[in-house]
Amino acid sequence: MNRRRSSAKGRGAAHNPPNRFETLRLAPDPEADPAAAEDRRPETLFLRDRSASVVSHNESPDIPYRYSLNPYRGCEHGCAYCYARPTHEYLGFSCGLDFETRIVVKPDAPRLLRAQLAAGKIPPRETLTLSGVTDPYQPAERRFRLTRGCLKVLAELDQPVCVVTKNHLVTRDADLLSHLARTGKAAVSLSIASLDPELTRRLEPRASAPAMRLAAVRALAAAGVPAGVLVAPVIPGLTDHEIPAILQAAAAAGALWAGMSIVRLPHSVADIFADWLERHVPLKRERVLNRIRAFRGGRLNDSRFGTRLTGSGPEAERLARWFEVCRRRAGINGPRPAPVFAARKPDPQLRFEGF
Repeated sequence: MNRRRSSAKGRGAAHNPPNRFETLRLAPDPEADPAAAEDRRPETLFLRDRSASVVSHNESPDIPYRYSLNPYRGCEHGCAYCYARPTHEYLGFSCGLDFETRIVVKPDAPRLLRAQLAAGKIPPRETLTLSGVTDPYQPAERRFRLTRGCLKVLAELDQPVCVVTKNHLVTRDADLLSHLARTGKAAVSLSIASLDPELTRRLEPRASAPAMRLAAVRALAAAGVPAGVLVAPVIPGLTDHEIPAILQAAAAAGALWAGMSIVRLPHSVADIFADWLERHVPLKRERVLNRIRAFRGGRLNDSRFGTRLTGSGPEAERLARWFEVCRRRAGINGPRPAPVFAARKPDPQLRFEGF
């Protein structure tokens, strides 16, 4: 008889799927300690990273930025659908619980950033995105303050920055962001997948509640920092019906722009998310997965250039048109800053078998 996997409390993933690069795999025996299997509270460990660089260069035409700044690896927010989970496998970890409980910290991030900028490795007018594969304001930032340290460097050197986050903590740094915003060199996007606080608590267990993200938009706008909202990710069959309400709430909060992206489930993320659906919304599981397949050419993930953020086919086209109608009805008509979902035109000849 199949037994539903128990949740790791306060986490998006319930287990550690095998690392696709490792041949040795550790499988726990639930019969050895049934109590532990039913009431797991995995602690977060912080690991020091001695990388020589904190800025990554990106060539994908789907991604709207060339340079991203990542003070951390892994993310405590623990979003069940996070497309960045497989990046932890390059470190020898799992993309499951490890991704949200083994946080790699780069204590030298501000110093390394300053050195890279001084060496001319990043064009002076090029926008840096905080962050590409982790949230710069995840709970660890309250303790380590590395994102703030990096913003101090950017403000001092007048380097443009675009912040993408799900955490109200971004308002702590309104002073630095407003300094850059005075000359048009700062923008912040708050990601909101759902306005339902209960669904969000289970889907994105350690991210700020939706109301707090909207409050962050208001606070940033009041501080003179351009702020917008990314309805991201849209999960067909689970959250897509909330698009009009999210955009109306964003407009009321003072959002100047709005964008969206479709859920991406690369590698083992598909299994992690399917398991999450089984544990939290079992009656919707197959419907949601089938709706995602309708956006991804019959699969749960399509890594081709030009489709990763938007999906493809009739369903994707209908959703894109509906989103634009909802955006206009909400009155969000301001231009989006260049680094915010202004992806370069893809080359139809290219294909990337990655994330």
